[in-house]
Amino acid sequence: MCKTAEQIKELSVLCERVLADKQITATLDQVTTTIINAYKTGNKTIFCGNGGSAAEAQHLAAELSGKFNFERRPIPAEACHVNSSFVTAVSNDYDFTQVYSRHIDGFGCKGDILIGLSTSGTSENIVNAFKTAQTKGLTTVALTGKTGGALDALSDFIIKVPSENVPRIQEIHLLLGHIICEKVEKALFGDEH
Repeated sequence: MCKTAEQIKELSVLCERVLADKQITATLDQVTTTIINAYKTGNKTIFCGNGGSAAEAQHLAAELSGKFNFERRPIPAEACHVNSSFVTAVSNDYDFTQVYSRHIDGFGCKGDILIGLSTSGTSENIVNAFKTAQTKGLTTVALTGKTGGALDALSDFIIKVPSENVPRIQEIHLLLGHIICEKVEKALFGDEH
């Protein structure tokens, strides 16, 4: 089997493992319900990640704040890293490990949802953001790889993708994020369409 086919097969097998894991699907449903309820009470969703996970965080925030499947009003969602002046100032004046926690401290409100994407679950800036979120009364949701890392103990909800392969974990994170966005949009705006 060629390398390309092996990679596609690896993702296919991982999708089957995720589908068969009742804990993952149950947690995904709980997370979705929690986000829907947060929006109904006037709260927002905040995403954070690093590298490819930052790109996914921003992508998922755009799916919620823009639109996913149909025309509807925007709902508040943002990724912590999109203000480059804030990120670079905090990184320079403090430390990059504090950049997301300072964002949560400044912009997070009780009842908001913080979703952290970290394949290792050990990214210090995300761990610190979750600690700050706990003190402020945000609900914390982690999407990680197999072990969950430090985020396991700091999350109200955690979905651990059963893999150690970073690209495959990120691909599943995007799939799960899209499922959340679709369900949230349908629950909040489905009657309009």
